[in-house]
Amino acid sequence: MPKTMISTPHAPSAIGTYSQAVRCGDTIYLSGQIGLDPETMQLVEGIDAQAKRVFDNLKAVAEAAGGSLADAAKLTIYLTDLAHFAKVNEIMAVYFRQPYPARAAIGVASLPRGALVEADAILVIE
Repeated sequence: MPKTMISTPHAPSAIGTYSQAVRCGDTIYLSGQIGLDPETMQLVEGIDAQAKRVFDNLKAVAEAAGGSLADAAKLTIYLTDLAHFAKVNEIMAVYFRQPYPARAAIGVASLPRGALVEADAILVIE
């Protein structure tokens, strides 16, 4: 099955040897997004702003792939402080509706650029 790279200027450019997303058939794998503003490539301040920016970035990549966050089957959230989980969950509820995607939340020691939160997703578009 051929792989197709997905890219959009409405999310941060890939910094390194990866794509914003890759499509394989009906499945789209969205790379992890941190709270970078796509225009300035600077990290926004605070957990609230970073979580919103993460989901805005994922949304932009999903739309560039011809889908939406409603197509998310799996979401993984990485947090440098699991005390932020409730806040991220609250913000996530603005971006996702039932049936919610399967999800994992993982505590990590650090994230790129000192980010507080990162998330990636797998979409299935029929």
